[in-house]
Order: sequence, then C-alpha cells, then structure tokens
Amino acid sequence: MKIEIRKCPKCLEYTLKSLCEKCKSVTITIKPAKYSPEDRYGRYRRLAKKL
Repeated sequence: MKIEIRKCPKCLEYTLKSLCEKCKSVTITIKPAKYSPEDRYGRYRRLAKKL
C-alpha cells in the first residue's frame, strides 16, 4: 500500500484520503513530477510558468 499526501483545492487542507473531510471535495496529489534531463516538454512547462 502506497501512501501519498493529498491536498484539497477548495479549503487547502492536507490529508491522506481521496475526499476532504471538511468540504467533501476530491483531493489532488501534491507530489511533483519526476525530474529527467531528457524532458521533452520542459521547455513548454517553463514557458507556461513565466506567463
């Protein structure tokens, strides 16, 4: 069993469950993507971050 820290986008609470206990909305995983030197889409991500 893999445990991931999740975050509610509405109330910004952290939890381990897929539903927020406060507002009952779906939580999202906050783990960043793995780094790869051969990242094909890194240029686009950096451009989007500047905007």
